[in-house]
Amino acid sequence: MSKIKIDNDHKIIRHKLPARFSHWLLVLCFMVTGLSGIAFFFPDFAWLTEILGTPKLARAVHPFTGIIMFLAFCNLVRIYWRHNFPEKNDWVWLRNIHEVLKGNEHAVSDNGKYNLGQKLLFWTLSFAMITLLITGIIMWRQYFAANFPIPVIRIAILLHSACAFMLFTGIMVHIYMAFWVKGSIRGMVEGWVTVRWAKKHHPRWFREEVLPELEKELVEKQKSN
Repeated sequence: MSKIKIDNDHKIIRHKLPARFSHWLLVLCFMVTGLSGIAFFFPDFAWLTEILGTPKLARAVHPFTGIIMFLAFCNLVRIYWRHNFPEKNDWVWLRNIHEVLKGNEHAVSDNGKYNLGQKLLFWTLSFAMITLLITGIIMWRQYFAANFPIPVIRIAILLHSACAFMLFTGIMVHIYMAFWVKGSIRGMVEGWVTVRWAKKHHPRWFREEVLPELEKELVEKQKSN
């Protein structure tokens, strides 16, 4: 059998539809929950509540969109947690962070599906989301706050604010990196990246997970022809 030749512009799946749906649902809920939360915390931004109509409506909607955001994130965790444990190669990535920032990541690190920066972001957001859910429930006046003493509620407010800042900062970094690495946004919008992109940014993922399936697919296609 002749060797299978794979074009560098060949499209491969990076994110399947369930992951993309959860990701964009999370983005939508983050915008509503995050903007209303900023308005509650900073009086100068109280006008943001007008996006939802009135401050009263914003306070009513905020916890529910927060819960939907948490559930969407849980689905992403279910899909991606296996790829986000630190590995030996990740420390090579960290030691050569200066080259990574120059855009030479492919020259210094043999990344799997995610690099160390993405993994750290994953676990940071996971911690923030869990803490936001727990503290948000404690603070939820309409249903739960009456069951907790005032000192507990005050601590919950402090932790909720700190983790909201952590979440907001992490997502801003995520957005910046998505624009910085050309092709990443398309991977989450349309679901696919090119072989060239995979080889450059996540070579071990391509070599160990994508390539075997791709070769099998192309062999089957050759046989059918």
